[in-house]
Amino acid sequence: MSRRCELTGKGPMTGNNVSHAHNKTRRLFRPNLNDVTLQSETLGRGIKLRISASALRSVDHRGGLDKFLAKAKDDELSPAALKVKKEIAKAQSVAAEA
Repeated sequence: MSRRCELTGKGPMTGNNVSHAHNKTRRLFRPNLNDVTLQSETLGRGIKLRISASALRSVDHRGGLDKFLAKAKDDELSPAALKVKKEIAKAQSVAAEA
């Protein structure tokens, strides 16, 4: 399981630990990932994703998973999230026709 957010693509970054004596050693800054189940209004079910805390705040800010995925870029999404995005788009187009 990679340390990468499934919605934003945010991953580990590198930098320096800087001591009081100003010695520098390399370190990793890992994203704050959480396993969550987000509810899709269109599909009527929960979707399990491993996303960062900032992505969870963005999903809430945009008004839910469906609206977040509608605006999300395909190259940032994981294959699982991209599959869910296509399912939601298909379900919305079927609902619009009926």
